[in-house]
Parts: sequence; structure tokens; C-alpha cells
Amino acid sequence: MRVDFDVAMEVAAHEALVRQAYRDSARVLTWCIGMTNATGHRVERYIGKPQSLQHCMDIYVWALTNYAEQVREVFKDHPLTQAQFAAAVSFHWNTGAIRRASWVRHFKAGDMAKARKTFMDWRKPPEIMERRRKERDLFFDGIWSNNGTMLEYTRVHGNLSPDWSSGRVINVEQELRAAFLKTEPPTLDQLPQPDAKPKAPTLSPEKPAGKPISAREPDAPGKPTSPSAGKGGGILAAIIAILAAAGALIANLPCDLLEIWCG
Repeated sequence: MRVDFDVAMEVAAHEALVRQAYRDSARVLTWCIGMTNATGHRVERYIGKPQSLQHCMDIYVWALTNYAEQVREVFKDHPLTQAQFAAAVSFHWNTGAIRRASWVRHFKAGDMAKARKTFMDWRKPPEIMERRRKERDLFFDGIWSNNGTMLEYTRVHGNLSPDWSSGRVINVEQELRAAFLKTEPPTLDQLPQPDAKPKAPTLSPEKPAGKPISAREPDAPGKPTSPSAGKGGGILAAIIAILAAAGALIANLPCDLLEIWCG
């Protein structure tokens, strides 16, 4: 269970690359392939300073190797194949949830059917499903899905948000292989925080020109879902409340003021 080219390429294929620092959907300063200051390598040094593809791959391999240590710890008594390890690392890089995901518990208990089923509980937003299916098929069936390419966003706006129209698919195989030949570690500005729960999952592209999507944790068991959830639902609830209050007011007005409603 080690990070090699196949593991790193599989994860990268599900991700988006931005060579200069940007702010993700949670406004967290991020760089390269979903990396933040939690790696120990502060990413503000890349604000307005796009890096070479090789440098990005070098730091990515270093960070992914450190991050994968948590996966090894979780499965230390349940050795994984390299395909399973790659799928678990990809899941963890995206969600940060390898320690608490129920599918891991079911797998370690030997219940493959339940593990396979609950793997797909991490399905929010719906656009993440393609990635989750590929991770599931890799873990349980050994089916690899990468072809040596990934999505890159080449421009960042002045407010540090990526220009979603600048997406393009690039081949990173050569640079990623070369990254495994590097022996010099990157500059550390602070102690790494490998156990830090990510404030937001890493980016996952939906399509070459589309805005990346991120996974969200599944609802807790028994937690109801409602069509009124979210901002739109809040507005709708407010309108309903106003109308109800207006109805109550009208019902209490003197009848001679409401001849149209009085018999």
C-alpha cells in the first residue's frame, strides 16, 4: 500500500489543476490539486504566480504521499490491493472521511455487499456520482479509469476565483512520472496537519468546460430531507409564513369591511 504513479494518476484524473493560488468554494486559499496550507507548504506564495506543471506535480506527489498515511493507518490490519488503496486514497483526498465512513467499517467486518452499497452514500451533490462510481468499481472490481489526463483551469480572476471558462484537458503523465524520481522535499513553512478535516472537499471536474464540483457528506441516518432545504426553500418558507399571517389578519377584520367575504 504505497503511493505510486498509478495511485497518483487515478486521483489526479478525478481532480482539477490550477497552477496559481485560488480560493475554493469555502474561500480557502488553495493551489495545485486541492492543496492548502494544511500540507505544511504555504500556498500564498503562489498568488498571481503560476508554476510549471512539473513543480505542481512534484508538490502534489509529496502531499498525496503524506495524506495517504491515514489510509494506511485505517487499513493496517486489512491489507489492500494497489487498486483498493488507490480508490481509498482518492475517496479520502476528496472527502477527508476515511476514518468515519461506514463503508470502511463494513469492509473491515467482511460485509462486502454492505460496504459496496454504503460506499455510494457519499453522493452529494449528484454530480459527484460519476467519480464515486469509478472509485467504487476500482475498490471492489479493480477497474482503473484514468488515461493520463486531467482537467486544468488556466486563468484566475482578480478575486482569486478560477475562471471556469478556461478549463482544458491536459496530459500530465510525463511530469507525474518524473515527480516520483525527485528526492528533495519541498519547503515547509509550518508543521503539516495531515489529520485536519478539510474545510471543503477537493475539486472534482464534471466536464472539461464545467465548474468543478465537490463531494458533501451524506445525511445522518434518519435525517429527513426536505424540498424547502437551502436558500430557495428558506425564501419559500418565508412567503408561506407571510401569506398565513395575512390570512389570519383578514379573518379577524370586521365583517362590514369585508363585504365580499361576508354572507
